[in-house]
Amino acid sequence: MNKIFSSVAVILIFFSAKISAQAYHEMYRPQIHFSPKAHWMNDPNGMVYYNGVYHLFFQHYPGASVWGPMHWGHATSTDLVHWKQQPIALYPDSLGYIFSGSVVVDKNNVSGLGMNGKPPLVAIYTQHDTAGANAHTTTYQNQSLAYSNDNGKTWIKYKSNPVLKNPGSTDFRDPKVMWYDAGNKWIMALAVKDHITFYSSPDLKNWTEESEFGKDIGAHGGVWECPDLISFDDDGKQVWGLIVNINPGGPNGGSATQYFLGDFDGKTFTPYNNNTKWIDYGPDEYAGVTWSNTDNRKIFLGWMSNWNYGQLVPTQAWRSAMTLPRNLNLVHIDNDIYIASKPVVELNNIADKPQVIDDIKIDKEYDLAQQIRNIQLPCRLDFNVQDAKGFSVVFFNDKNEALIVGYDEILKHYYINRSKSGEVDFEKSFSAEHTAPRISNAKMIHLAIIADVSSIELFADDGLSVMTEIYFPSKPYDRIKLQSENGMEIDNLIYTAYKTIWK
Repeated sequence: MNKIFSSVAVILIFFSAKISAQAYHEMYRPQIHFSPKAHWMNDPNGMVYYNGVYHLFFQHYPGASVWGPMHWGHATSTDLVHWKQQPIALYPDSLGYIFSGSVVVDKNNVSGLGMNGKPPLVAIYTQHDTAGANAHTTTYQNQSLAYSNDNGKTWIKYKSNPVLKNPGSTDFRDPKVMWYDAGNKWIMALAVKDHITFYSSPDLKNWTEESEFGKDIGAHGGVWECPDLISFDDDGKQVWGLIVNINPGGPNGGSATQYFLGDFDGKTFTPYNNNTKWIDYGPDEYAGVTWSNTDNRKIFLGWMSNWNYGQLVPTQAWRSAMTLPRNLNLVHIDNDIYIASKPVVELNNIADKPQVIDDIKIDKEYDLAQQIRNIQLPCRLDFNVQDAKGFSVVFFNDKNEALIVGYDEILKHYYINRSKSGEVDFEKSFSAEHTAPRISNAKMIHLAIIADVSSIELFADDGLSVMTEIYFPSKPYDRIKLQSENGMEIDNLIYTAYKTIWK
């Protein structure tokens, strides 16, 4: 009997592994981006690096492929590229759904929640009481704690939750916590309707309001959400960045991520100017925040969708993915400072040997198939354009479906047109051309374009102008061509194919 049961177990494990492998190769499934094995996902939450592991928690509904009672899903990686989905970390309870939040390493155990001399991981998250919301109260969102003493594998909810009660705002959520060394205290940035409120705490349990920011600055087309206060070393000077997500009100409609640069003194954030800036101008990067406990490296990740159509996109087993992780850095242009984004260098771990095409002369059109066989996605294109001339890059298939990425030299903006990219009629605003201003004033344009089977990320001018878009062709794109109405030359173009991250 033991042999029979053993044989059955082996067969079950085999078929389970086969089904699991198939789960990551459905139509439209991203091959180099994190997506949940099944069901709904939105905001990245609680991103923390600890003991060599990157933890990604995320808004998750394990009951369907549309939004529902929110849990914290969990995935881990040692290289920011390959991800392993873990058991659900936090479930809804009597205080409500588990909305967005953050995780910190309490290195000095000021919370008193650690064990055996080891620092705990502490999660700070919003609890959303649906009964209170349905009753039209103003205190249905509050902040709670959970902690882990086994490197994030399991979580214990703090017995005295909530630790920060709502003073009376219909939107009071998404705590992002960081350690402010100069003041020897924790700082929380919290989204409160149309602005950010800063709180401080000595122990993660008791919170004091410090200041407010943003009621009369920045974009206000929708509710402010998912803030993140981070600092940069700008050639020896400390510069503070405040990331604020907004929905709706993005530069191309719906959801988007704006930011401000300035000073923070442990109490008040003071911006350098009132200019509205965007980390990503595309319609499909939202709720973006950074990993904690990564020292001077600022690694950013966003939800790769938009609330205009996130629940309507034509996937069934799962819905939505995350953007590629991106390094953030500061760039000075004239008398202003900007945040630039670049794909993490760890992507090289899955890159095939680059193929280089030298001396490309474009007379209206140039098909890369002349030089590169077996073009396939996911892939990356890198090239420079002299004198900032107008051009486009077209990803297409034999079904007359195409995605167009380009630069308009007259209007001085980049654009992505997905109006004929495949299935586009599931929501009226999806079929469109979107634009991003060119921030750089350099004569040469440098482009990095990373295309997955159902998404594209444009990093122009070393990440000063960034756009993210999703698309749904009926057949994978397997052709790429360059177009220029007035003709142009490219010294060299680098095509790099990527291996799938899913086994």
